[in-house]
Amino acid sequence: MSNFSANFSGVWLVDGVRTPMVDYCGALAAVSPTDLGIKVARAVLARAGLPGSAVDSVITGSMAQADFDAFVLPRHIGLYAGVPQEVPAILAQRICGTGFELFRQAADQIALGYAELALVVGTESMSRNPIAAYTHRTGFKLGAPVEFKDFLVEALIDTAGPVTMIQTAENLAKRYQVSREAVDAYSSRSFERALAAQASGFLAGEIVPVVSETFALDGYANRGIALPRKVAALDRDTHPTASPPEVLATLRPVYAGGVQTAGNSAALVDAAAGALVASQACVDRRGLQPLARLCAAAAVGVAPEFMGIGPAPAIRSLLARAGLSLQDIDLFEINEAQGAQTLAVAQELGLDMERLNVNGGSIALGHPLAATGVRLTVTLARELRRRGQRWGVASACIGGGQGMALLIENPAA
Repeated sequence: MSNFSANFSGVWLVDGVRTPMVDYCGALAAVSPTDLGIKVARAVLARAGLPGSAVDSVITGSMAQADFDAFVLPRHIGLYAGVPQEVPAILAQRICGTGFELFRQAADQIALGYAELALVVGTESMSRNPIAAYTHRTGFKLGAPVEFKDFLVEALIDTAGPVTMIQTAENLAKRYQVSREAVDAYSSRSFERALAAQASGFLAGEIVPVVSETFALDGYANRGIALPRKVAALDRDTHPTASPPEVLATLRPVYAGGVQTAGNSAALVDAAAGALVASQACVDRRGLQPLARLCAAAAVGVAPEFMGIGPAPAIRSLLARAGLSLQDIDLFEINEAQGAQTLAVAQELGLDMERLNVNGGSIALGHPLAATGVRLTVTLARELRRRGQRWGVASACIGGGQGMALLIENPAA
């Protein structure tokens, strides 16, 4: 078992927000992930009642280089959110576990004395993944192949195998004997739970509506969000829709004879999520009422061709470090990269399905890579608070063969 794990002391999730998750090539398709990140950064500071000047560190994640100024995405998110110029910013990357990595790095920075308050932002535009070429810097030679490819498609292939992310789920389906019927039934439940959470207003509690607006910074160029002309505001996730098993069963599998389809895999969406992480001293000095305590984090490696099982050993490593058992955990959020993958993890750990992804998951809501871990953690913290329960674990599998998990505690339980 991996020893890459740690307990945290006196580290708090103050609050978190996200944009709506909007379907691929939808109303957010033209918006830079930097601007989505600025939006949530401003919103979480406003929600917490804190000025940008209180922030000591900006920690961001974004997987695809979805704009020409992607190099300065971390810096622009901080500056346009009102964080002082002298405060540094960084971009972290652990693919689907990036959002958890942002929290881990924030906790480390606080423990080491670098910061007392960190602004954490994961942001992703799946729609703006480029059509790219890496071999034409010196031009195009007569008769040579033209090698422009779809980055979004190619990035989902682990060339070590070679194996696609869907194929890794199919490998797990065979290993754990997960049927197509079971995958469709689980996915239908994800949609059902997401729709219920949407209808009850629970999801709205973590969403900041997105409108066309300008982000001004004195002495510098304006940035901003411009929605399509007929869209005044976006205030709800667009992918959840009634999806009974018999409808999902009509969809063609990605691979002949396989269990994974477009309906039971994570949806492609554009979104950002932001959070504030504070030290105990900061919480006390400012009189904050944190949403949750960040208790521990763990990351592990697994075989690339079975990457989807990553949450299982990551959660075991996490709980061993924290001195807890699976039975101690009240709620689990495990990213639904694919239906078969999530079921394999649940089977491996022997999870109670009534404690897993109780408000739906990425199959219904979407998986905006770097934003997902932040979203999962905030959703989990809010649900623990709503239920009056104490312990929660959020986790994700990671392309290339990794898993990551985060332990949080509801201080009000």
